Amino acid sequence: MSPVGSAPRAAALLCGLLAVAGCGLTSGSPMTDDVRPGSVGRGRPLEGAELTVTSKDFTENLILGAVMGIAFQAAGAEVLDRTGVQGSFGAREAVRSGEADAMYEYTGTAWITYQGNSAPIADARRQWEAVRDADLGNGVTWLPPSALDNTYALALNRANADRYRTRNLSEVAVLAERDPDAVTLCVEGEFANRADGLPGLQKAYGMSLPAGNITQMDTGIIYTQAAKGSCVYGEVFTTDGRIASMRLAVMEDDRRFFPHYNAAPEINSATLRKWPAIADVLAPITAKLNNDVARKLNARVDVEGEDPHQVALEWMVTEGFVVTPSRQARRGQGGS
Repeated sequence: MSPVGSAPRAAALLCGLLAVAGCGLTSGSPMTDDVRPGSVGRGRPLEGAELTVTSKDFTENLILGAVMGIAFQAAGAEVLDRTGVQGSFGAREAVRSGEADAMYEYTGTAWITYQGNSAPIADARRQWEAVRDADLGNGVTWLPPSALDNTYALALNRANADRYRTRNLSEVAVLAERDPDAVTLCVEGEFANRADGLPGLQKAYGMSLPAGNITQMDTGIIYTQAAKGSCVYGEVFTTDGRIASMRLAVMEDDRRFFPHYNAAPEINSATLRKWPAIADVLAPITAKLNNDVARKLNARVDVEGEDPHQVALEWMVTEGFVVTPSRQARRGQGGS
């Protein structure tokens, strides 16, 4: 039996109810980056393709959505930008249904949230393989994953780190039992309810926090509240550039509760059959992605206030994946 659980069916029902709204997608707008093939897209193998790219609405996924769309443009495709969908199910269901063609998704999210499994697979490659195999029957094809592994963590500011001296989640659980008032959490609404989020975390570590100790808020606010100490522990993403800029101390997941969340291209299978060159276009880009790259790109948006699409474009040019006319002109004049 396929390990696909009830989550995809629930998402499909939800999207059916929201059909007029396009399953959470806006109408989108064309990507109009003036890019040419660099090390990807040579021969323009996607010439004639009309591809819709989607993403979730947090910084890293917005950047990855832009990266994907820019690569497709360089390879000759016309690209419709439908990035920035709230939550996980909307963008995922759009790819599954064919309303969108592609996105960068995370293996742990698929395994737990979409495919309905409760236990992660410890080996990252085997986790991706299991996700890939399960999703083939859903009309979704996963291309090889990146080393970028954006998993969850809890973090606190340096003052609270010195005060409570917790280094891992087991020690947080001990603190919660000894002094319940000490463990206050700021989390996203989605994390508060996902099996791979707070409910599973409390079960795995034997914590039972009072509801009054848990405050739900938007992702960006969590970092500032944890940095201020307004909540002792904040839910963070391990590739977020704000961890370093705000000097947050990250708790080790010593029982390995959280799954691997390796970013990988998730493609509508019918689209990939029609345009198999998508795999070759994305392969070298995906291979370049890792946690260090993600932290630097995310920090440019979340710390320095830059636009996610522009950050993606500049990275693609810097890495030589695509070329802009201005960069070509400088090369022709002997510039870098």
